[in-house]
Amino acid sequence: MLGWELPPNNSGGLGVACLQLSRAMAAAGADIDFILPYPHEPKYDFMRVTSAHRAGSSIVNRVNAYDSFRYILEDGSYIDLGIHDQQTAYALMVGKLVEQMEFDVIHAHDWLTFRAALLAREKSGVPLILHVHSIERDRAGGNPGNPLVREIEATSMLLADHVIAVSQRTKDLIIEDYAIPADRIEVIHNSTDVWDVEALDTDNAYGYLADMKACGWKVIVNVGRLTVQKGLPHLVRAAAEVVKREPKTIFLLVGDGEQRDELIELAAELGISKNVVFTGFQRGKRWRDAYSVADLFVMPSVSEPFGLTPFEATAYGTPSLISKQSGVSEVFRSCLKVDFWDEHEMANQIVGVIRNQSLAAELHANAWQEYQKLSWSKAADKIMDRYRHFTQRVAA
Repeated sequence: MLGWELPPNNSGGLGVACLQLSRAMAAAGADIDFILPYPHEPKYDFMRVTSAHRAGSSIVNRVNAYDSFRYILEDGSYIDLGIHDQQTAYALMVGKLVEQMEFDVIHAHDWLTFRAALLAREKSGVPLILHVHSIERDRAGGNPGNPLVREIEATSMLLADHVIAVSQRTKDLIIEDYAIPADRIEVIHNSTDVWDVEALDTDNAYGYLADMKACGWKVIVNVGRLTVQKGLPHLVRAAAEVVKREPKTIFLLVGDGEQRDELIELAAELGISKNVVFTGFQRGKRWRDAYSVADLFVMPSVSEPFGLTPFEATAYGTPSLISKQSGVSEVFRSCLKVDFWDEHEMANQIVGVIRNQSLAAELHANAWQEYQKLSWSKAADKIMDRYRHFTQRVAA
């Protein structure tokens, strides 16, 4: 299995999905060697995690999974690698690793691993399954995006034995953008591990917001990367309308990304700077408490292949408003839904929850019932069936 990130060195939901899916697949009988581009801690008892970098080398100053980083060589010299350099180095090192390993299937997660996957397949001759968590059009917010990335995605999916898409929306976009035959793409929705949720404690990291809530304020939260894909300018403009109607409303934006300064400037232009709080990138307690302090979680994504955050919000006690342009909307019923571009309707639905506590309580109660039934086991069983199909075909 080839992946670009695992918690705690993850920038978003991809690493979480890879970890939880791998655990479920191991329980279903898979023996997994997971190859990352960087050294990883902690160790797991359900799979072996290997760094593609050779012994004696190391990476420093790594914060997020897609940062440029400094690669320290054995002699103490170093090379600063950008994202495409990292991808090239990863592919070359995976190509060397596979010569020393035995495996029956190559399972690669998203475009950053696809070149490595093709090289591994060329050297080993075993079946290749590509797991598509997003395509370039998603990451570019509905625009074509980077032509080099599109070329990698198109070529890899044409050459792969099988493609897994995390939603019907993602499958449709793959067919539309890359003309991959529909019968070679299988939709296997993401899920979550209910028992993987860490307990909250009474000392909320956002105590000042809890105090404001005691004085009648409401808190709306978004958790995610501040990028064009996530549709946050639409949320900020909807926030301006909400604040006009409900002045005692705080919008908590948890995350970081290239749109951060743009969003701060937009809030200032709209005159709602005092109502919008930017926390920066958060992990652990502050991440969990951001969900729990909120009255409503909003995911206004322009193009979201799946989106695990509404499940996370439910786990920590908060109902959700999500965009219809998301894969999770295909399977998550007990939430509010809106077109990402309809800022007026987004504002209406936020105000509706703010003004109607019984609506918020019912939304979460119903979402909790759905959440309790979630499991990665069905996804793992489907993927194991594909493994068996392709390995038996090769053996025949």
